[in-house]
Amino acid sequence: MTDAEWAGVRAALPVPGWLEGRGGQPEGYCHRQMVDAVRYLVAGGVTWRSMPADFPAWDRVYAFFRRWRDKGLTAEFHDRLRDRIREAASRDPEPTAGIIDAQSVKGAASVPAATRGFDGGKKANGRKRHIVVDTLGLLLAVMVTAASVTDRDAGQTLLARLSERHWHITLVWADGGYTGQLAVARSVLRIALTVIKRSDDTAGFVVLPKRWLVERTFAWLMRSRRLARDYEARTDSAEAMILWSMSMVMSRRLARRRH
Repeated sequence: MTDAEWAGVRAALPVPGWLEGRGGQPEGYCHRQMVDAVRYLVAGGVTWRSMPADFPAWDRVYAFFRRWRDKGLTAEFHDRLRDRIREAASRDPEPTAGIIDAQSVKGAASVPAATRGFDGGKKANGRKRHIVVDTLGLLLAVMVTAASVTDRDAGQTLLARLSERHWHITLVWADGGYTGQLAVARSVLRIALTVIKRSDDTAGFVVLPKRWLVERTFAWLMRSRRLARDYEARTDSAEAMILWSMSMVMSRRLARRRH
């Protein structure tokens, strides 16, 4: 990270427990080095043991990644950056509308059989990433499942997660795969799920209103080579990788705004 980017990242880092009197000991490492190391792994797609010698030892970096994943610090850090991006764009930190979609990716040999499957539509044997983004394309909720899980089944759980974290959300745009969730979303979650379908008379590529926003977010994620396919043994690790990838997109945008 540049110094300008680190200034934005540092302000969004979770506050250590020992600084707030919640116990624990001061960390024995530099946060900037650890964050840089995790970002390097996500962007470059290297294995943990291939971490360059310029960074701390790979097992220390992995312990940092694992602790942040398990304690929810990765999501907290990501959400703070998102709030700053929305405020810089003169938006309320809490969005009121979102777009939901899913992406199937091939799974590496490290993905266990219990959490992988085959997506017949995309002809992919691996996992599926279900995400909800706001109207700026920023990530609001993410869930990783086996590729065999349908959008309709995963959508119910993902929308419930979205409603718990962002209770201002009242409108979500989706594609035809989520049609079966219209009644549940409206009656239980108080979310108006609007399906935007492609016209049968349309030939070739056509940009669909609102749905292109979530497709652009998938394009941002695929810039991270670690996300080119799913390498993670656990689905929560795969979700954490997606959050780290989006945090890089947002921190760089904040740094550009500062300049």
